[in-house]
Amino acid sequence: MHSTLMPPFLILSLFFPGQIFTDVVGSPYYVAPEVLCKKYGPEADVWTAGVILYILLSGVPPFWAETQQGIFDAVLKGVIDFDSEPWPVISDSAKDLITRMLNPRPAERLTAHEVLCHPWIRDQGVAPDRPLDTAVLSRIKQFSAMNKLKKMALRVIAESLSEEEIAGLKEMFQTMDADNSGAITYDELKEGLRKYGSTLKDTEIRDLMDAADVDNSGTIDYIEFIAATLHLNKLEREEHLVAAFSYFDKDGSGYITVDELQQACQEHNMPDAFLDDVIKEADQDNDGRIDYGEFVAMMTKGNMGVGRRTMRNSLNISLVN
Repeated sequence: MHSTLMPPFLILSLFFPGQIFTDVVGSPYYVAPEVLCKKYGPEADVWTAGVILYILLSGVPPFWAETQQGIFDAVLKGVIDFDSEPWPVISDSAKDLITRMLNPRPAERLTAHEVLCHPWIRDQGVAPDRPLDTAVLSRIKQFSAMNKLKKMALRVIAESLSEEEIAGLKEMFQTMDADNSGAITYDELKEGLRKYGSTLKDTEIRDLMDAADVDNSGTIDYIEFIAATLHLNKLEREEHLVAAFSYFDKDGSGYITVDELQQACQEHNMPDAFLDDVIKEADQDNDGRIDYGEFVAMMTKGNMGVGRRTMRNSLNISLVN
């Protein structure tokens, strides 16, 4: 297991083992509570590893909010969500390990050696007991049911996300992309899902492949994979919705028209049939075009509040809008 990003305080501890540090450094998602109190040592590394493990198993950070201060408040509160997908089907052993790694009291937190000795990590342990791809599969299936506009909008949003927001999904993509080509083939998807514990039939895997392959290239590229597996909370971020709407509203009129949708389909190599139906689905006032309010309603239809509710349950705090 590795992360593409190594928090600065973890790097510091590699060069200065056993030292106590007093500067607040590092990405807010990974910062241990004692780091915020400006007195920390190597125990903070275990906390960071616990955060990374949580992301790898669920695709989202354990401590989340709309602002950096909100994230810090959540870290200090230390409430971990094991109720939302995919946690009900993740082994108790994995949850026990994460709980012990994210103990807010550094002295009571597992040491690196104790983590390696934990039953979930140990050879012949219990890590493979349950499938790890439940949440991701659920998101891909939801993606497959979306109309063309929503799929393209998710791709636009995916391209704007930070490394921290897609850390777990990026790890999964890199694992599945066995030949490091930057795209996942059907065989790689099949083998990758098998490694994650999936028991899907070949026909079901083909359906997932076709759903995620927005540009019909026969493979799933990195952005397509991220778009198809995004956590629903990304659809509720105002800045993401504004950016996506602006992408389609080429002339800045405040409306998305059939012609603009057709142009977007060409840019994404998507067939442009049935675009009138896409407009009608979102066009609440029947004026033949989609305004921003209608776009937001379409993007959040069927999932409004899901991401935020998940995070609110997780952190048990009021998020800053």
